[in-house]
Amino acid sequence: MPLPDFLIAGAPKAGTTALHSALARHPSLHMSAVKEPKYFLTDGPPPSRGGPGDARTYREHVWRSQDYLALFEGAPPGALTGESTPFYLYDREAQRRIHAAIPHARLIVVLRDPVERAHSNWTHLWSAGLEPLGDVVRACAREPQRIAAGWAPFWHYLSLGKYGEQLRDLYTLFPREQVHVFRYRDLVDTPAATLDRICAFLGVEPGIIAEVPRENVTAHPEATLSHRLLSGSLRAWSALPGQLGGRLAESLEGRLQQRARARRPLTWDQRRALIPFFAADIELLQQVTGEDFGDWLRPRERSGGLVGVRPQGQRQARNGRPRDAEPG
Repeated sequence: MPLPDFLIAGAPKAGTTALHSALARHPSLHMSAVKEPKYFLTDGPPPSRGGPGDARTYREHVWRSQDYLALFEGAPPGALTGESTPFYLYDREAQRRIHAAIPHARLIVVLRDPVERAHSNWTHLWSAGLEPLGDVVRACAREPQRIAAGWAPFWHYLSLGKYGEQLRDLYTLFPREQVHVFRYRDLVDTPAATLDRICAFLGVEPGIIAEVPRENVTAHPEATLSHRLLSGSLRAWSALPGQLGGRLAESLEGRLQQRARARRPLTWDQRRALIPFFAADIELLQQVTGEDFGDWLRPRERSGGLVGVRPQGQRQARNGRPRDAEPG
């Protein structure tokens, strides 16, 4: 069985799960049974240790070639096959492995405002009880130490958003006509037109899929004593070998989500503190793509995404979309 024809390569927390589900509805496309196999992230077994919860994540890697190829079994004759691992764009070794194995592959890249992406990433891990720091700015400041300690890429809140560097390196391997880059906001605001452009890029009939599945709002547990005790136990249990630790951690994660508030919006003070980390790379991204991303350096009037529930007390903007972040 051949390797996939296309990959959704990035970025994390930019709607790749919803996009995977949407493309799976097209009769000429066959998406992998496992949404995020991470096959090209390693040459063999993944690491066994890292940051909180990383051991559990590494156990989910589909790293054996026969298991990876089996993900595409059952594809209809003539259908294009694809998978979605949003760390492929960030991991330069993965870029090289993909090029060596399937140099003809088409790559789909979704870019989200890097500050909003970092905040969503941090919220995901805080909600799961894995992030020990209750402030996104403080957590981002710890990134160099975490990388040095071998924490997995999902902890690299800032580095994952350096799209200029990532695309610059990707274009040394793949010609631009094999890479389709677009904004996460396009997927939110104009899903039908965005999906049609993706279908045209892949060479399949447009107009077949017009909707992107909505995602649930990530809960945001309060930083109470109970939360600290439960999340501390969860991080310890997640590090246990075998399946027992994972099952224990899952049970605690469910308790953390009980009565939790919806995700808190990013404040202007937090955004202003994080923008400088991305300013130079946004300039590089504009040079690499020829597109204007200057709005990512300014306050945001909204930062909502593919969500199905509006946070409690959230005001509605005049256009009917949620107003998640206040302008400065």
